[in-house]
Amino acid sequence: MVERNELAERLNRAADALRRRIGARRPTIGIILGSGLNPLAEKIEDAAFVPFREVPFMRQSTADGHVGRFVCGDFAGVCVLAMQGRLHGYEGCSAVDVAFPIWLMNRLGIRQLVTTNAAGAVNAAYQVGDFCVMNDQINLTGRNPIANLDAAGLAERFFSMLDCFDPRLRAIAREAALETGVRVQEGVYLGVLGPSFETRAEIRAFRTLGADTVAMSVCEEVIAARHVGMSVLGMSLITNMACGIQGSSPNEEEIRDVGASREDAFEALMRAIVPRMAGEAFCAPGV
Repeated sequence: MVERNELAERLNRAADALRRRIGARRPTIGIILGSGLNPLAEKIEDAAFVPFREVPFMRQSTADGHVGRFVCGDFAGVCVLAMQGRLHGYEGCSAVDVAFPIWLMNRLGIRQLVTTNAAGAVNAAYQVGDFCVMNDQINLTGRNPIANLDAAGLAERFFSMLDCFDPRLRAIAREAALETGVRVQEGVYLGVLGPSFETRAEIRAFRTLGADTVAMSVCEEVIAARHVGMSVLGMSLITNMACGIQGSSPNEEEIRDVGASREDAFEALMRAIVPRMAGEAFCAPGV
């Protein structure tokens, strides 16, 4: 007898509802737009807008600056499904809540994910305003979305996280950076639960662990995506130096201001990255 998987049933219902709302659009790439990067969704053309609260079983984003909706349409000639805002553990969302929209994208046929965020630089050689392509991650949230029966039942419970950020997609991002002239670093991302910023001592410890950047998202999304076989590109905007580096004491206003100052650079990067990822996968009506 096959046991009932409540999570799979919820995902199927959510996918059916989202398909109805986006109509004939068939997205091939998923994009998560983090703090300071939400405005890119306004550049998506012929768009369908679906608030998270109108998708069954989706939690609503409460973080400042996170609109909390799906935006599906044409970006740089490719049909994308963007999350204009994300879900965080510090909002009271469980690890499964955070992973839910990634699994939902996968249910819609999306096999490639771009996850973006604002991050602090642990690596003192980085500069505020740089972008950083993630080449690996350290999950210090203390959570894993697969650590329950229903989530483990979506795919094989035990799976490799080697090259959790796809080397091919990282190469595409580096090529795009050269083409656009946007300064891009590459390094290890470390995720914490938040919402408090890190202490001076924690940043020293994170540097010892090999982290180059730190923030309060991404890790659970990447685990969920890799669990179901999605390829992932992770990219951070360095909005501040981490606590104690160059005398830094991070704050929300700084993050917002840097995000606003780098909107054009981020758009240029994404317009170069997305078509390379998608190849000839243009937005077209479904059969």
